[in-house]
Amino acid sequence: MGTKLYIGNLPYSTTSDSLKSLFSEVGNVTSAQVMTDKFSGRSRGFGFVEMSTPEEAQSAIDKFNGQEQDGRKIVVNEAKPMTERSERPRRTFGGDRDSRRY
Repeated sequence: MGTKLYIGNLPYSTTSDSLKSLFSEVGNVTSAQVMTDKFSGRSRGFGFVEMSTPEEAQSAIDKFNGQEQDGRKIVVNEAKPMTERSERPRRTFGGDRDSRRY
């Protein structure tokens, strides 16, 4: 299993393919994904790249962290594992008549 990297402060023009192409300069890229807004489809300005070995991942961090891409200094570091989200109570926005008190 490879090492997953978080890539932040990406230019909004960056695509998953261009991200994969950029990181291929330092090693074998297993996967690359730019995160997009689910409603507009626009880039959210960050993504993830998985490198095949920890050495390649460290090489990518050393080379690309702080490097300027289309006028923005990108942030590259090892991705943290996702944590469980706590269940939040649903908001009613006043639609439930029984909850109103007069």
